[in-house]
Amino acid sequence: MRIISGHLKGRKIFHSNDKNTRPLKDLTKESIFNIIKHSNLINFNFEKSTILDVFSGVGSFGLECISRGAKNVIFCEDYPKTIKVLEQNIQDLNCQKKTQIIKENIFKIRTINKLQKKKFEIIFLDPPYKEEKIYNLLNDIIYLKLLKKNGIIILHRHKKVDEFYPKEFKILKIKIYGISKIIFGLIS
Repeated sequence: MRIISGHLKGRKIFHSNDKNTRPLKDLTKESIFNIIKHSNLINFNFEKSTILDVFSGVGSFGLECISRGAKNVIFCEDYPKTIKVLEQNIQDLNCQKKTQIIKENIFKIRTINKLQKKKFEIIFLDPPYKEEKIYNLLNDIIYLKLLKKNGIIILHRHKKVDEFYPKEFKILKIKIYGISKIIFGLIS
């Protein structure tokens, strides 16, 4: 895996060989960033943005955001083996000053409450495909008003997953890549 664009372009991102981790494939990541940059539905500029990368794994999405000009990325990851790789990637890319890692389960109320006073331009949710509590997490994001006005939520799911979302979550676009489904939405 590599950084696709920006000032860190071409730099390697290490991934975990653990079966419990599903890395975001470069092709899927590149497609997400192309939609963010070129879609008529999304008006977004990475410069000085603040990003929340939940179920961040080794940090592929958030580190790509930093390379493209994001001011700050908060990673949420609770799997210890993956956290070690995430920390190594942050150090190798010299991104320590622009990142924070929350090493706790995002579904615990004390964890989500740590984000209460923050506002994000992008919230990227890349949960395990079998995770079923996405509705609850989106409700928490809505309740805590974590998304800035005109901000977007990007949700990475298995293409066969059929879920209900809170009525405030408005889907802008859905793209299928292999077995992945990428949902772009906002909070109304």
